[in-house]
Amino acid sequence: MTRVLAVIAAFFSLAASANEQAIRQALEPRLGGARIEAVQATPVPGIFEVRYAGRDGPQILYTDAQGSHVFDGNLYDLRAGRNLTEERLRKLSAIPFSTLPLDLAVKVQRGNGRRVLAVFSDPYCPACQQFEKALAEVSDITIYYFMYPVIRPELAEHSRAVWCAPDRGKAWLDLALRRKPTALAANCDAPMDRLIELGKSLRVNSTPTLILANGERIRGGLPAAQLKEVLDAAAKDAARPAK
Repeated sequence: MTRVLAVIAAFFSLAASANEQAIRQALEPRLGGARIEAVQATPVPGIFEVRYAGRDGPQILYTDAQGSHVFDGNLYDLRAGRNLTEERLRKLSAIPFSTLPLDLAVKVQRGNGRRVLAVFSDPYCPACQQFEKALAEVSDITIYYFMYPVIRPELAEHSRAVWCAPDRGKAWLDLALRRKPTALAANCDAPMDRLIELGKSLRVNSTPTLILANGERIRGGLPAAQLKEVLDAAAKDAARPAK
């Protein structure tokens, strides 16, 4: 019985290897010079996930075993109510939270601060302003804001003024949530160039970009109820011992 199981396992291993080779040969020349990093089966029989390095970081598309039919979009598990593509991209584009230069962030804490979140945010980004309203509904949270004024760079001085304000947290919320800029202090030395370079080095190409306690990255904001669930799940994940 053991030998039979071993033969079956070897057969499927060879089949998977053959699929990967066929998929790579069929698709890689069509990816505009991008390199396929991995091919793996999905929970859907006969459908494979193809991961490649895009300009904005890891990208995913799906194909059959021969690479003859491809679709680019999200794969959902409807029974579980999960977006499997989004979950994979969060993990693939993760940034270890401990590596973030938090000394460059504006820190805002509410309650006991047990929930932790880093946000790359542009104060003149409409989606960021909407997300600030959701964040205001979340209690017991510590938020590290990396100011990323790329949408209206001519107003970057408003972010600079936040850094030099006596109360950075209040100044940031006044600007990002209420569009009320703080007066720029004389001889203000703010690390705006370093913040822009940080965002570029981490491939932050949209705002808001969220980084959770477990390092997973989310592009775009979330409603308050969903955000609480995501933050709590990420905290549990981050607390698990590394394997």
